[in-house]
Amino acid sequence: MTLSELRRRLAEPARLAPPTRTTTAIFGADDPASLAARPLIPAAVLVPLVLGPEPGVLLTRRNEKLRHHAGQVSFPGGRIDPTDASPEAAALREAQEEIALDPNDVEIAGRLGDYVTGSAYRITAILGLLPEGRDLTALRLAPSPDEVSAVFALPLRVLLDPAAPRRERAKLRDEWREFWVWPHDDHHIWGATAAILVHLAARLRGE
Repeated sequence: MTLSELRRRLAEPARLAPPTRTTTAIFGADDPASLAARPLIPAAVLVPLVLGPEPGVLLTRRNEKLRHHAGQVSFPGGRIDPTDASPEAAALREAQEEIALDPNDVEIAGRLGDYVTGSAYRITAILGLLPEGRDLTALRLAPSPDEVSAVFALPLRVLLDPAAPRRERAKLRDEWREFWVWPHDDHHIWGATAAILVHLAARLRGE
């Protein structure tokens, strides 16, 4: 896939159904029945596409000592602050704080549809292109040790393989739940992050 084709497909409107309250955590998740009366918390994540020798999607693994979602794979991002001018501004700010990604190195390429988690976060996924020809090493990223334990990429060839993601099930409070999982040799990619990747893959394949 050429850079121009990538830009074209990312610029197309997302073909997603309206966001629903989907429980993404398997252990310690909020009771879905209690979410109806809770306001949604606005959040934004940056979905950065690395255009280096091995194209892929940049991901992080959260610090194991964090209070929430410790050790989970995620995109750079977090809550949208009142001082953020837009979800894009929030995603870029969080990426700079978490992994020292220079906002000037990110070409905003659009949005995916919002994703609502079982913990009542409404996540706006911002698509970003990182400089062509530069891999993670060349970007000189510096993960904040208090927040991020690793930065890595899911290869684009894996992302575009429709057979790569799989559905898994787990029982929580006597109720079975299903969620997406992506293959990776070193990291367990699941939950909201995996679901956003599924939507991104469909977008890139033109589905």
